[in-house]
Amino acid sequence: MLQYQIDRTEHQISDDRSQTGVFVIGPLDRGQAITLGNALRRVLMGGLEGSAITAVRIAGVNHEYATVPGVREDVLDILLNCKEVTVNSRSRDLEIGRLVANGPATVTASELQFSPQVHVIDGQRVIATVAEGHSLELEVHVERGIGYRPVDRHHEDVSAIDLLQIDAVFMPVRRVNYTVDETAVGEGGSSRERLRLEIQTDGSVTPDDAMAQAANELIALFQPLASLTLVDEPGLEPEPSAEAQIPLEELNLSVRAYNCLKRAQVNSVSDLMGFSYEDLLEIKNFGSKSADEVIEALERIGISLPQSRTSA
Repeated sequence: MLQYQIDRTEHQISDDRSQTGVFVIGPLDRGQAITLGNALRRVLMGGLEGSAITAVRIAGVNHEYATVPGVREDVLDILLNCKEVTVNSRSRDLEIGRLVANGPATVTASELQFSPQVHVIDGQRVIATVAEGHSLELEVHVERGIGYRPVDRHHEDVSAIDLLQIDAVFMPVRRVNYTVDETAVGEGGSSRERLRLEIQTDGSVTPDDAMAQAANELIALFQPLASLTLVDEPGLEPEPSAEAQIPLEELNLSVRAYNCLKRAQVNSVSDLMGFSYEDLLEIKNFGSKSADEVIEALERIGISLPQSRTSA
């Protein structure tokens, strides 16, 4: 089995709390680096679970095109600012955060009050600017999910007309880049490769954890294939007995019975074993006397036919 190393060569944390990690994986056999890099990138960008603000309620506002007295930003700007807030929820249930700000004030994400299950990553993210003598009362809803979820206007709760829905971006990984470098020739003259993988997250998860989660997703995807049990092919038909292989000619039937059976495509005893006495009588020009003759010939070699189809 091929053994390779994973080295993290860089780890940076930006002002907005986003994190970037660079990993070098190798040595790998030729073609494996791009296979590994492409698979990890697809899962990192679209298969990891994350948290996002999915709805906002603003006191005194019931649609996104309104304005809030004393607030510099209009409602649409406030919604976009909330959409940019990075949160990490450990709860599978809906979490609600609230804030009340009195002006003059620059309202930031750190002022949102959540349960201990929710952590605001970038607390300095500006949500709104409130003038003196005015206030802003805000409620945000946080959910967990995968990928991107647009607002579905057809399924909005009409009873909560003041709850403004937001397109939710749950993806904790912002960017993934990878390159493939050739390394020294391995044993036997085979070329080796090295994968350089750069992962940038929003800060709700570290690049190390993101790569580990993506790898586990791929393992879960391929595990059923690793333990795949193929359906056994149907067993071969058992070899017919020696009696069944006896040709029709050796039964010493009368010419009439023999010719009728031949016209009915009966060429051996094995063909006759699918007939009953009633079936024999249905053969053209085959009477009861000929049927009795066949029954007696078969009984001489130890084979008996049922009287009717129902008793077969």
